[in-house]
Amino acid sequence: MGNLTICDHPLIQHKLTYIRDKNTNTKDFRELVDEVATLMAYEITRDLPLETVTVATPVTNASSKVVSGRMLGIVPILRAGLGMVEGMLKLIPSAKVGHIGLFRNPETLEPVEYYVNLPSDATERLLIVIDPMLATGGSACAAIQALKQRGCQQIKLMCLIAAPEGVEVVQKAHPDVDIYLAAMDDHLNDHGYIVPGLGDAGDRMFGTK
Repeated sequence: MGNLTICDHPLIQHKLTYIRDKNTNTKDFRELVDEVATLMAYEITRDLPLETVTVATPVTNASSKVVSGRMLGIVPILRAGLGMVEGMLKLIPSAKVGHIGLFRNPETLEPVEYYVNLPSDATERLLIVIDPMLATGGSACAAIQALKQRGCQQIKLMCLIAAPEGVEVVQKAHPDVDIYLAAMDDHLNDHGYIVPGLGDAGDRMFGTK
């Protein structure tokens, strides 16, 4: 079973409070999501392997650490996941970015893939799938499956807020994928919204509510 990590750093929790607040305007909401994504990127890259190199300081040569060739990819689920990309790139600017587009079939309510564009070397990278909300888990599972069908095996999932139901679905379908959250909320309501949640992340991010 993949690990579940709650990124409970005080700054993340502080900013998440204002992300939840229905009175936070679109500009501030977008900036806060960007900032939390940066902070979570710090947590999700904590276990990257290091190697020792020698550098010349102004005083003498020194042995020091650099990340050991682990290539990263960021894969937002359209559209809300786009709001987390720049925040992550601030910390890991060498990462490449792919995109996965999904919509929900109105009759079956199942996610349908309509767009996948990945870096040419995606199979060699550790891919971080990002989406602000992990509600039913359907979109996350479909995105992860889309990556696996294309030969990608190193995958992590990063979301701001999740419902226990969604986490359980992803863990059951993809037990090899580690999940990183800023918060685990209480439950899903009858409309599939996370409670207490933050509403529709895409609408709040892009001002389309």
